[in-house]
Amino acid sequence: MAYVIGVDVGGTFTDAVLDDGNGLVVAGKAPSTPPDYSQGVMDVLDQLAEHLGRPLEDMLADTHHIAHGTTSSLNALVMGQVPDVGFLTTKGHRDSIYIMNVEGRYLGRSPEQLQNVMAQSKSHGLIPKEHALEVTERVDRDGRVIVALDEDDVRLQVTALLDQGIRAIAVSLLWSFRNPAHERRIREIVAEIDPSVFVSLSSEVSPRIREFARNATTIMSTQIGPGLRDYLGELEARLRSAHLAGPLLVMQSNGGAVEASEAPANAISTVGSVLTGGVIGSLSLGRQLGHENIIATDAGGTTFLVGLVVDGEPVRASTTIINHHPINVPTLEVHAIGAGGGAIAWVDAGGNLQIGPHSAQAVPGPACYGQGGTEPTNTDANLVLGILPSRGLLGGRKPLDIALAREAIRTRIAEPLGLSVEDAAAAIYAVQNAQTGDLLRKTVVEAGHDPRDFIVYAFGGSGPAHCGFYAQEIGVSRVVVPLGQVASAFSAYGLASSDVVLARELSDPAAMPVDPARAEQNFKMLEEQVREQLERQGLDFASVIVEREIDMRYSMQLAEVATPVEAGQLTSTEMVGAAESFERRYAELYGKDSGFREAGIQAITYRVRGTGVLPFSTQLPELADADSSDAGTARVGSRPVCLDGRLGYVDTAVYDYTGLRAGHVVPGPAIIEVPTTTVVVPHHTTGRIDRLGNLVITVDTADLPQE
Repeated sequence: MAYVIGVDVGGTFTDAVLDDGNGLVVAGKAPSTPPDYSQGVMDVLDQLAEHLGRPLEDMLADTHHIAHGTTSSLNALVMGQVPDVGFLTTKGHRDSIYIMNVEGRYLGRSPEQLQNVMAQSKSHGLIPKEHALEVTERVDRDGRVIVALDEDDVRLQVTALLDQGIRAIAVSLLWSFRNPAHERRIREIVAEIDPSVFVSLSSEVSPRIREFARNATTIMSTQIGPGLRDYLGELEARLRSAHLAGPLLVMQSNGGAVEASEAPANAISTVGSVLTGGVIGSLSLGRQLGHENIIATDAGGTTFLVGLVVDGEPVRASTTIINHHPINVPTLEVHAIGAGGGAIAWVDAGGNLQIGPHSAQAVPGPACYGQGGTEPTNTDANLVLGILPSRGLLGGRKPLDIALAREAIRTRIAEPLGLSVEDAAAAIYAVQNAQTGDLLRKTVVEAGHDPRDFIVYAFGGSGPAHCGFYAQEIGVSRVVVPLGQVASAFSAYGLASSDVVLARELSDPAAMPVDPARAEQNFKMLEEQVREQLERQGLDFASVIVEREIDMRYSMQLAEVATPVEAGQLTSTEMVGAAESFERRYAELYGKDSGFREAGIQAITYRVRGTGVLPFSTQLPELADADSSDAGTARVGSRPVCLDGRLGYVDTAVYDYTGLRAGHVVPGPAIIEVPTTTVVVPHHTTGRIDRLGNLVITVDTADLPQE
């Protein structure tokens, strides 16, 4: 089996990258096909087979595995497009998901929203109250059964839910992570009543302390589990009928993949699957280029995403926020706003131009697509400004209608603001660059990093048209646009280069230093679970890496910091060292002398991460060197382009990327047309093609205008 394939299913396009492990890398891009996203996957696989000159069946028969990432689960949660589910919890604790602690008033809100106290509410419950029922049982904090499970009561409550048409049930009992016996028995009872009902247990999905977050995580996982199961089942059936030999893997939020049949049981772990693909791709490419500090930026059709690689490792988080609810999912930390190429431009009640967060998506798409869309988008503005070629996208396979773009901008933006269509388009471009720059600032500066120590990687279908500007917004002077064979399918390249990563965790709160025997017992149990799950993946690994960490905090605080723990038999010395490591990490995050050792340190949650390293090296092939730095042979003409409303339209050189070679220099301003994206080299910058075919844009600081 020769091939590894990564497939990135976005809201607008489905991308794929194939790597044969010997220097051959090919990419494809096809429109996504909601609601049946599997058709878009098959369409893009057909493109890969066409690139190889082989029948699809032959290509898939020689495929070691497919790594698949999708935003469909996340989009379903964010938009509330999920089926009704039931919730069973310990008697007296049903309302925790509606009370939401105080967190329901501030989680997921901007600083401006937090200041408007009167407008805050907790009116965003996950499920109707009639679908949340209680059962008689009680386990204490040490896992001891105080009240036995009343099985007749369970049958009564389950039957009540099924009578309401419920086909999926989330079970989250008090202290179940210390003793899961009652949750497991409830699942058996549900199966006795109706084995077709989907059941999620908090002791398996989220075995962490804190009732509200555990409940929310389990409910959300149950909301998307059945849909993910059905989608992956149908997709895998289509792939098998097309002779796929290897397994179908699904990307998780933690930056690694899991076998498709296991993904629905912990569906919540897949909600950030596509979001992490670009970070993993940046990590892989950064190792080839020797870059350890990277700001990974991915602008597709719907969203703009930012993740960090610091000192050669992706920045991780133990939780995330969805619809004002805390979700217990170990993840690569990725920040997102609705500012992709399809983000809609609009004028608010105060007469201010806004971009996003709503998107035209694949259907109907931007106005210029001619598919019935009437709202102006970033793509429409870029077409009017001359950034995008008039012949269309994807080398002309996706035609664009500039008249429709101009009409949408005229009626929705230009006339309300008293601007010409051209000035309105320039304003859309400027606002897009400013707000994406703001997200970079939030991600980098607010985390305590100096942007000047980083290099920006810019990918996605629309990112390369803006990256030179949003990098300058935060003072980064160098940008890498991954081109070569991957271009705007870079997140799919990240999926193809990912390993299998599985994580298991367990809360066991105790004061530090914890008894080494107690900590060792927790870690060994989690390691055994991880190794057993790795064995079920159906893959031969080159090696297996097992890492340990403990979430710690100062007593009486809520903020926890994931702290690595040495492998091997633990002693008191290692536990003291772990506490000292926590204090160093706390100071790095929150500032020197911000800790308070006198309060004491608590170990809260133990975590083991197992990485099954796949026997493939996704190395991008090198290009032939150019005879000179002059890129004139790749220049295909020029056209009027407006990159700055103050300068207006400037005759701008246009280059065909396929004619560029390693060492070619492209002075700005310039447009580089790539089959799957368009790159802007701004004024006062220079673009150079590196040995892998990437475009490196460097700010010419000496040429910048002085204030």
